[in-house]
Amino acid sequence: MDKDNTTMTTKQKNPAEARSVWRELRDALRGTSADYTKIPLRRAVFLLAVPMVLELVLESTFAVVDIFFVGMLGASAVATVGLTESYLFLIYSVAMGLSLAVTAVVARRIGENKPEEAAISAVQAILVALVVSLPFAYVGIVYARELLALMGADAWTLEHGVNYMRWMLGGNAVILLLFVINAVFRGAGDAAAAMRVLWVANGLNIVLDPILIFGFGPIPAMGVEGAAIATNIGRGAGVLMQLWILFRGGKHIRILGSQLVLRGSVMLNIVRTSLGGTGQMIIATTSWIFLLRILASIGSEAVAGATIGIRIMMFTLMPAWGMSNAAATLVGQNLGSQQPERATAAVWRIGWYNMVFTLSVSVLFFFFHDRIVAIFSDDARVIAIGGEWLRILSYSYFVYGWWMVSVQAYNGAGDTMTPTWINLVFFWMIQIPLSWLLAIQLGWQHSGVFWGTFVSETSVGLFTLWLFSRGGWKKAQV
Repeated sequence: MDKDNTTMTTKQKNPAEARSVWRELRDALRGTSADYTKIPLRRAVFLLAVPMVLELVLESTFAVVDIFFVGMLGASAVATVGLTESYLFLIYSVAMGLSLAVTAVVARRIGENKPEEAAISAVQAILVALVVSLPFAYVGIVYARELLALMGADAWTLEHGVNYMRWMLGGNAVILLLFVINAVFRGAGDAAAAMRVLWVANGLNIVLDPILIFGFGPIPAMGVEGAAIATNIGRGAGVLMQLWILFRGGKHIRILGSQLVLRGSVMLNIVRTSLGGTGQMIIATTSWIFLLRILASIGSEAVAGATIGIRIMMFTLMPAWGMSNAAATLVGQNLGSQQPERATAAVWRIGWYNMVFTLSVSVLFFFFHDRIVAIFSDDARVIAIGGEWLRILSYSYFVYGWWMVSVQAYNGAGDTMTPTWINLVFFWMIQIPLSWLLAIQLGWQHSGVFWGTFVSETSVGLFTLWLFSRGGWKKAQV
């Protein structure tokens, strides 16, 4: 009889548990006014991580769709996008650096129960983004042709691609504002708002891309310039939506008219903190440029295989990045509320989640590496090279999950300089020389680059995690 009662009780609980999961998922997508410094840690991680993961997945999907439509115009059109993005890289680095600083500052103020100060910090961040955008816009509009020529653009690009660059660099303010204001939402704990904004911006962009590129009804075909216009309209709509949420009042932060003031000290604090974040992005990206240069000296197949491998890697890491961003918010808010141990617990919990996820991906890389690469290429040599990198990655892919969450713990605490110095040592002083030595001097070819990357990135992940465990990040002030 007792056994029967136990069975019936279990059966009765299951539907309730299922409803609870769906309720939590609904709350994560809609957003809640929950206090992330007080609710159960598991729920806090779930409510923040779900929209952050979906946000990054959609962003990566847009990048694929965008280049798909542009690719229909030919190689020169794709080259126009690539050459322009070589300049946009600097803007993205600044935008991401500012975002790291803004998330840290806003999260700390929210954790200190100072929503008014958080709103004032958001205003200063928006002003900084607008000021930073001006020189980029001027140079991009006035010297677009010269910038393309400097990068070795062909005759078609110099004739048809100039306006693309003018639109993209001239409209860089929407890039900076999208990054910065979404960082405000994340820092405040309103990750669902950031997710919805990118859904609107990228969704509109995807719809407008084919219409403006190829024409539709009375709308003329604009070619590659149409892709730039679609991007600016989509991002511009996203920024308008952000401002509407900020002034109308989101779940955790609202800007009032009285808070539209200039606070020099707050602005300088954001700029100072962002320098480390910008440095992190520049160091990591330029190290990849050097590795590509080494691979280019080996052969085009090596470049193609490595490029496919790195894109597969970045796509599969999107969920881990989303969870790591949740760690940054939880660290900032809990340090602000004087709960450093809860901040530590949040990082360890998310680190374990990340490790389980990356371990599952590494199994796929190990057993199906060639088949995965074959989705993107039918060249046997490219498949072999790309597959080799995925197989090497599988040996320590779980470290990436820990690395990302520990780096974001530092960034969320406001200590953006420590990860910058770590990247400088492990990427520029170890990864690049070691890869060159193995690939060129010892004759390992592309395998030397892959093993050099394996050694440096496994080492930086373990070292950053060890340094995090020492707890110095808890003393950071923003």
